[in-house]
Amino acid sequence: MIDACLRLILVTDGIGDAARLQQIVTAAIEGGVRCVQLREPSWTARQLLLACETLRPILDSVHGLLLVNDRLDVAATGAAHGAQIGHRSLPPEQARKVVGPNCVLGYSAHNAAELANAAQHGCDFALLSPVWPTSSKPNVAPLGVSRAAQLTECAPLPVVWLGGANPTTIDQIQNVAASQRPVGVAVLSAIMQSDDPKATVVQLLASCSG
Repeated sequence: MIDACLRLILVTDGIGDAARLQQIVTAAIEGGVRCVQLREPSWTARQLLLACETLRPILDSVHGLLLVNDRLDVAATGAAHGAQIGHRSLPPEQARKVVGPNCVLGYSAHNAAELANAAQHGCDFALLSPVWPTSSKPNVAPLGVSRAAQLTECAPLPVVWLGGANPTTIDQIQNVAASQRPVGVAVLSAIMQSDDPKATVVQLLASCSG
């Protein structure tokens, strides 16, 4: 079930406008998104909790997942289905102790060692980034599709590609061998900055399906 939810992840852009975020997320879910990662670093725990209390019922209604970026305390309350952690967070083995065995735990990885560590210590999936050039990390060299495919094939847990994902770049996945393809892609600006998030999601999912 989790792989189906990970087919297209919406990552919020951190602007911090709660009304705008809810409008975009709701439209994206209507278009077919089944996993949302709340990445709002300027928000307090209380603000995140309130947002989760609003968004989780919407995702529950479509059997989706709501994840909070880094905030294990918010995830542990049960307001979200899980959390996304990375190298600045608690180590995966400690994070798992905080959120418990039933919480979905994703890890943000950039290489084979981080993918292996995430799997070894109980993470359910990994975001691998950046696959394509992205404005959010202008000084980081992208992995490229070929290298990302190699890492994905050898990874001991489900992998989602992140970084520069849009309908054009996602379409490149169709040229990758089935064993090397990610279970999904994570998208930020292509949806969050879209004039029609629902239509964009439909287009992105069509690109994922080839």
